[in-house]
Amino acid sequence: MEKTIVAKHRRQENTAARAAAATAAIAAGAALVAPAAASAAEVRVPNTPVSVQVPGIENVPGIADIPGIEAWIPSVAGQSAGGNIQNAIATVKAMPGVANVPGFSQFLANVEQQVRPAAPAPVQQTYAAPVQAPAPAPQPSIGERIVSIAQSKVGSPYVYGAAGPNAFDCSGFTSWVYAQVGKSIPRTSQAQASAGQQVALSDIQPGDIVVYYGGASHVAIYAGNGQIIDALNSGIPVGYRSLNMMPIHSVVRF
Repeated sequence: MEKTIVAKHRRQENTAARAAAATAAIAAGAALVAPAAASAAEVRVPNTPVSVQVPGIENVPGIADIPGIEAWIPSVAGQSAGGNIQNAIATVKAMPGVANVPGFSQFLANVEQQVRPAAPAPVQQTYAAPVQAPAPAPQPSIGERIVSIAQSKVGSPYVYGAAGPNAFDCSGFTSWVYAQVGKSIPRTSQAQASAGQQVALSDIQPGDIVVYYGGASHVAIYAGNGQIIDALNSGIPVGYRSLNMMPIHSVVRF
């Protein structure tokens, strides 16, 4: 009788041990396949309190190599690894939430335009039949070029009386940017307001100069999507701001 009880007790111990081992294996497997916690990086409109959390954007391969991206996503500064900029831009543009960041899509489009490779030369035909030449690739407009050049100076310091290339006041910034596309405009904000062609606010286009305050004491470059780029004042570097953040005096075009 005692042997029967001992054998039964041992069988119970073995059964319990096998159950414990199976439970541990299942737990270990679950730990291996558990998904990693999602993370989100802050995309901030330069020099404003406006920001949006975009999950996974900081993990896009090559994002740190996009020129000027650290002004929008400070967390990727210094992480350049020689990635493919075009692929990085295409991936970021397709991410949910990116379109909600004011001015960010315009920034990406401007950079994409700058890094786009030149079209390959057409293959010379070997037969005598006339061949129609391919249509030339569309060239960016003057306004688009002005915005692209202005965007390249985002983050530059404001210095009273400075007119570039590394520091600016408001009218020094607009006159320097216009000079890069071959347009010579007056140096002061009042003179720019007087010399330019008056444009209705409803007809504003990227590259136009927006004049602010009753005395035409401030000027900026319209970047599209309700945003301007300007050198605002001391202590605030060149950056994006809302078109309507200051009283608008007029809009001019050169």
